[in-house]
Amino acid sequence: MSESEQSGRRAFLGATAAAAAAGLGFVALAPGMQLIKFAEAKAGMAGASSKVRWGMLIDTTRCATGCTDCVTACATENAIDPGSGRPGQSSQWIRKIELKEQSTGREISLPMMCQHCADPPCVDVCPTGASFKRADGIVLVDRHTCIGCRYCMMACPYKARSFVHETLTQQNPEVPRGKGCVESCTLCVQRVDKGQEPACVEACSKGDHTAMLFGDLNNPTSEIARRIATTASSQVRADLRLDPGVRYQGI
Repeated sequence: MSESEQSGRRAFLGATAAAAAAGLGFVALAPGMQLIKFAEAKAGMAGASSKVRWGMLIDTTRCATGCTDCVTACATENAIDPGSGRPGQSSQWIRKIELKEQSTGREISLPMMCQHCADPPCVDVCPTGASFKRADGIVLVDRHTCIGCRYCMMACPYKARSFVHETLTQQNPEVPRGKGCVESCTLCVQRVDKGQEPACVEACSKGDHTAMLFGDLNNPTSEIARRIATTASSQVRADLRLDPGVRYQGI
């Protein structure tokens, strides 16, 4: 080994030891895992606390049929072009669906996205660990380790994930996306980590619809926790016992 290679190796080991001492939680589970942990820590993921569980409450009685403010805001914030890609292969992190109750004929409209489950099946089936859940409950995909197998897409009962088929341009630097990777709603983690609301929630509020409420489900004094405690709400496919972080009123 040359002197320059030895110097580089010592620098790497030194950085690893320093990061471990700083509490970054290095665990050598597999080749490259340390680098992944280091990247996550740099991205602010080390700051995610298990004391918090971010979630969303959606009031379907306030969600108007035909309104797509939340869908548009999501596409704008995350630089998603719904019209790009081949037919039927465009990315859409949030979509509006219409439901009709068979017995009464009552119709409701609601936004559907990744439900950020406490026990996410997408994480269970991922062979590389690319699909993972943060300590605060946000479910994400690491595009650097995603191999595009799409097992997670098949495992998701909410059809919340999509696959990037085409090369992407004009991306939001805070929301890296890549061809050959699976992606889905991130609850606008880049905004949440700055103390802001997801773009869809902000747009719904600005549109004076107030159908979407975001907050800490674990904090009994938060508005979302108080609403859930006092008003009936449902989890989509509660029978699967995945404990989604997204709850709905009026369904």
